[in-house]
Amino acid sequence: MQAVVKVAPGVGHVELREVPEPQVGPGQVKIAVQAAGICGTDLHIYDAEYASRPPVILGHEMAGQVVEVAPDVTEVAVGDRVTALPFAVTCMRCTYCRQGDYALCPSRLSFGSGVDGAFAPYLVIPAHIVRRLPDQIDCECGALTEPLACCCKAVLLSATVRAGDVAAIVGPGPIGLLALQLAKLQGAETVLIGTAADAGRLEVGRSLGADHVLVAGQDDVPMALAALTAGEGADVVVECAGAPAATRLAVQIARKRGQLAQMGLHGKSFELDFQQIVYKDLRVIGSFASSGPAWERALTLLQQGRIQLRPLISSVLPLAQWEEGFDLSRSKSGLKVLLKP
Repeated sequence: MQAVVKVAPGVGHVELREVPEPQVGPGQVKIAVQAAGICGTDLHIYDAEYASRPPVILGHEMAGQVVEVAPDVTEVAVGDRVTALPFAVTCMRCTYCRQGDYALCPSRLSFGSGVDGAFAPYLVIPAHIVRRLPDQIDCECGALTEPLACCCKAVLLSATVRAGDVAAIVGPGPIGLLALQLAKLQGAETVLIGTAADAGRLEVGRSLGADHVLVAGQDDVPMALAALTAGEGADVVVECAGAPAATRLAVQIARKRGQLAQMGLHGKSFELDFQQIVYKDLRVIGSFASSGPAWERALTLLQQGRIQLRPLISSVLPLAQWEEGFDLSRSKSGLKVLLKP
């Protein structure tokens, strides 16, 4: 079978390569991948800014159909439509695993970076990380369950967003638009912030219910936030862009004793005026990946029909066009790009 593989360390070294079809072992499930999302993490792996273990098949956002299960597997059955937590290897014994914070396990290896992932026709993973999709969610939308779970962790479980809060979402990509919807569900007044290059994405955000849309570089964002909040600033800021300027802006527009949830990955270190965090008594929350409880919340919201995923899908491409998909994702000319093995 053909797969998109990070073949060696360093920048680049990603190619479409013929690889053996994976075989099911004890406790494992084989999934025919119907859709797999290109994530910013995949771009960071391409750029050698995120740890991976080459040679490894990329891709950790996916949905598909179970085609084979090991004899000892009872959680799912052949024919089930599923998605999966990406945490393929964890110790299941450490403090973090016992709390469901599998992303923080010292032994963690995720599929798509540490072990073979979903940019291939078939994926073999442990049954215990597989989750059935709600009946009304197709596999293209189901591939967005993982980013939704990441946002549930940040917006619903790590930060505290309350009815009547002003929540500023910095970065109108797929993560930002999911965070926007979750903040709306909590009853917050939402402010979506992007740049001129994000014009199309900001319009999608407006259609998803953003109360205010601001363009950094054209609008005076701090002044606009001050006008909305009687000079206070945002109660909660969720940084989803992973750009130094965006995080600096997030610190600037958060109110005193406000919250900053940092979701975006920058890929490298950068300079930040940390004194402003101290002077403002800011609560800064790092939110990396997802967790078991966040996945359960995400699947419940999908079952209830409370989150819109289809507007976030901008392109569906065959696996052979992975380079075009990476370019579209990097250029921000679309939103979520899916590969369809």
